[in-house]
Amino acid sequence: MQITARELVFDVQAGGPQDGPPALLLHGFPQHAGEWELVASRLHDAGVRTYAPDQRGYSPGARPADVSAYAMSECVADAVALLDALGVDRAHVVGHDWGAVVAWHLAAEHPDRVRTLTAISVPHPAAYGRALATDPDQQRRSAYIGLFQQEGKAEDLLLEQDGQRLREIFTGIPAERVERFVTPMLDRARLTGGLNWYRALGRRPIAAGPVPVPTTFLWSDQDLAVGAVAAQGCAQHVTGDYRFVTVAGASHWIPDEAPDEVAREILARMATA
Repeated sequence: MQITARELVFDVQAGGPQDGPPALLLHGFPQHAGEWELVASRLHDAGVRTYAPDQRGYSPGARPADVSAYAMSECVADAVALLDALGVDRAHVVGHDWGAVVAWHLAAEHPDRVRTLTAISVPHPAAYGRALATDPDQQRRSAYIGLFQQEGKAEDLLLEQDGQRLREIFTGIPAERVERFVTPMLDRARLTGGLNWYRALGRRPIAAGPVPVPTTFLWSDQDLAVGAVAAQGCAQHVTGDYRFVTVAGASHWIPDEAPDEVAREILARMATA
């Protein structure tokens, strides 16, 4: 389905019973709404209604050219506008990677719209920012961001050899799932749309306030992008009920590698609201 919000047109995957509790599922880079397929099917079986948009830059009808249009405030405003367009007052919000960043900001800035939060892989922006400033390990893990912020060069490198470097990003998940994500990103305009999130970031994560809603954070101990210092610092920035879950042995791509555990934790968090 397509939803018009803020004069943009978003492609949205919707599923589950119409009268089920609504969940907004937010993807990251370099994926799309399809990253939730394995998790969403399990949520549907439990009676949850899910909405998974291709976010700004990924939906062809929601792809502004100006890098400033990808500021986090704009991405959060998209999420609010999508909930408005869907007629959803409050949703269970789930985010992975950049989708988690949007989800953290949404829960901090619009807690009246968020029943529960399940954030995956990327911790609260303040915890990540502190680790980036003080932890050499996190600084090494985040070095790739500098490349992604280089307009043109990043696209050239990631698209070389039919997207070989894009494929190499997806450690730990089956090849058919990798192609599910890489093939759409071979469209240079779509790839630029995804990279513009990094370019709008600047040098530091955008500050976010404390999160008052019931929250679960899932982190994998084999994540190459986010280290333990950032992950463990997350608790300091949640004032609502909080649960930290380590998914042992998984990589950054937890929804693809451990959909049963992800769905189980989302449902457990939903049950507390």
